[in-house]
Order: sequence, then C-alpha cells, then structure tokens
Amino acid sequence: MTLALDSKIFGPLFKDDEIAGLFDDAAFLRAMLAVEGALARVQGNLGVIPASAAERICEICRTAVPDPQQIGQATQHDGVPVISLVKFLREAVEGKAAPFVHWGATTQDIVDTANVLQIRSAIRVMGQYLDPLIDRLAELADRHRTTVMAARTHGQQALPTSFGFKVAGWLAPLVRHRARLSGRCPGLLQLQFGGAAGTLAALGRNGPAVMQALAQKLDLNVPVMPWHSQRDGFCDFAGGLSMLTASLAKFGQDIILLAQNEVGEAMESGSGDRGGSSAMPQKRNPIVSELLIAAARTNASLLSAMHNAMIQEHERATHGWQMEWLTLSQMILLTGGALKNALFLAQNLKIDEDRMRQNIERTNYLVLAEAAVQALAAEIPRDEAHTLVKKACAVAAADNRALIDVVRQAVGEIAPQSQIDWQALADPANYLGQTGYFIDRVLEEAGNSNFSTQV
Repeated sequence: MTLALDSKIFGPLFKDDEIAGLFDDAAFLRAMLAVEGALARVQGNLGVIPASAAERICEICRTAVPDPQQIGQATQHDGVPVISLVKFLREAVEGKAAPFVHWGATTQDIVDTANVLQIRSAIRVMGQYLDPLIDRLAELADRHRTTVMAARTHGQQALPTSFGFKVAGWLAPLVRHRARLSGRCPGLLQLQFGGAAGTLAALGRNGPAVMQALAQKLDLNVPVMPWHSQRDGFCDFAGGLSMLTASLAKFGQDIILLAQNEVGEAMESGSGDRGGSSAMPQKRNPIVSELLIAAARTNASLLSAMHNAMIQEHERATHGWQMEWLTLSQMILLTGGALKNALFLAQNLKIDEDRMRQNIERTNYLVLAEAAVQALAAEIPRDEAHTLVKKACAVAAADNRALIDVVRQAVGEIAPQSQIDWQALADPANYLGQTGYFIDRVLEEAGNSNFSTQV
C-alpha cells in the first residue's frame, strides 16, 4: 500500500485537498521558481546582475513549467532538486542571461525559502478552518451554558456541570493555538539566504542589501543571520502543529466517550449512515473523532523526528534537512485534515440534553454529594457532614433513591430544625458553580480577534 496521505483511498480521510495541493511537486517547483525569479529581480534592481538578464530570468520563472518527473530523476542523482532546476532555467533563459540564474545563492536558500512560502499559504488555509471552528464552538458554549450534565473525573460522575462549560474547555485551547500560531510567524516566516556557507561571500558587500530586498519582495521577515543549520523555527512550528492536533483530539476523545451507547449524551451526526459497520447494522461509529485522535498521535510521533533533525553539523548539515522533508509536510497535511474534520464534527454535533439529565438521575443524583456536604457544613461540623453524606451515598445507591432525599431523612433525625432549602439543593442546575463566569471569559477571548487579522 502507498503512504496513506498519498493514497486515493485513505488520503481523503486525513488531509485537506487545498493544503495538500500546496505541497505537491508542482506547487513546490512553483515556489522555488518564485524565489529564483524574485532573487533575479532584486539583483537586477540593485545592479548586481544586468537588468536585461534579470528581466529574462523573471519571465522564464513566471512562465516555465518544469517536469516534476525529470527534476525527480535528476534529484536521485544530485540529492537535491535545485541543481536540476537551475540547469533547466539556464537552458530556458539561454544566451548571456543564463549565467546569472541563481546568482550568489545556494540550494538550501531556495528550498528553505520555498518551504517557508508553502508554509505561509498553509497557515492561511488553516486559519480558514480555525476561525469558523472557534466561532461554532463559541456558539455551542453560549447556547448550552445552562444545559446540565455530569462532569466526569477519572471516568466517573463527579459534580454537575454544563455542556456549555465542557465546550468552553474544547474552545479555550484553540483560541490559544490561534494566538500561538500567529505568534510563531515572525520567527518562522523569514527568508533563508546565505550562499554556500551562510556568509554571502559571493555577493561581496552587496549581500545584506540583496537579502533585505529579497525578503521585502517575497514579503518575508529578514533573519538576524542565515539559519541553514538553525532549525528551531521549523521545529517550533511542528510543535505547535502537534499541540493543535492534540487539542482537536481531546474534542474527539470526549465525543467518543459521550457517544457510547451507555452514555449517549452527544454524538457525531451528518449523513444518516455515516460510520456504519459492514457486519453490524446497528453501529454508528464515531469515525471523524477517531481520525482526530489518529492525526494527533501521529503528529506527536513525527515531532520526535523534527527534534532529532535540529541536531545539525557546522554551517550546513548532512541529514537533518532530509529528515524535515520526510516529516514536516506530513504534519502540516495531518493538521489541515484534522482542522477540516473538527469543523465538520462541530457543525454536525448531535446533543441529547434529556439523556444528560437522565444519566444524572440514573446514578441517583450522587453528583450532588459535594453540594450536600457544603449545605450541611453550615449547620453541623464539616467532618460530621462528610460522614453523613458518604453513608447516604451508599444508601441511595443500594436503595435506588435520590441522594438528597436520603440526606434529608438523615438530617431530620439529628437536626429537625434544619434551614436547608431541600428543593433547591436537589436541583443540579443550582450547583454549577462559576461555569457561566468562565464561559464568558472564554467567549471574550475567542471574540477578541480572528486568524485573518493576525497572519
């Protein structure tokens, strides 16, 4: 079987077509041509190469369509794609202008800068998913701020909470990821241009001027120095991708747990028979949520390779660069696919409010145990209140009775003049704590900006 991301069968599960299109061979060649053309243009403007040569090179870079297969065959021989690309350009440019192609640059300058251009385009597409995903989750958090359900800790029912609060928990990290991703851009979206050993020696005193003009032409940041063997920008970006997909996977993991037949509080929706089984007609498998988790766990594994790729020798490395080729684009494609799938999940989520209430009732309202202790502690010593409620929990479970009814009976025997409002205490909606306050804070953060204004 081919690699899953390249497969026509498995690929659509894990990737977004638009982002995938930014990283195919044709797109990579276009990005490298854009860098070569921009380099010639600024060098012509600065008088580093003849203006006529620059014009001719720019024209060819704008119109030429190299054959990826031919470039690939040559890359197998050369180890890098730029040698054959430069040969192709020089042959296409012809005449006196041909020697000025790739003037003063090195292979890594072109490949790294082309990769940065591709990453910038991919980040913008990610924002086109991330913004509406944040908006949708914000809408759900607000709408369900008082939809009562059981909070679960260690897999067990714990206290009452609201579904809106749970959604806010999915939302808050995504708002931070949006800020992190845009915050990484200055150190990530920067030009790579240093020549053979990062010294720009071939351009003499024109080197810094060409670097600054080329960065401006490509709308990239100017680095402090060439970063041929300084790979922290790419690695930091990869770490951000891994964390982003992990947060999306947390969303998916919660949906898988909530969608279990025994729980049934929320589930994937969409088309009626989506997630069916070839053997069991009753099944509705949470396939979108599963894809989110698979993408996150794969990205976490790939991140290790990116960290290893940072260990590079001297001014230009021997193998770390190639490890990035094998790794970073996969992580980007998996992240794009995860964002697409998470948006679909959020837009098609089916929420069963009645089942949420029923599950609290099925466990005899034991989620109100802490609330009962707090109420009793105002009238009897706290240790006694805790002991009383703990015993009441056992009775409620054994006798299938509501916890507060059992507690009320027990209190009546020792404190018949109790001032507790038993009706209010028995309603889980009255013990949601500061869920509304925290939801409002998350919504405020979510509404402060969007991705398009940051990148």
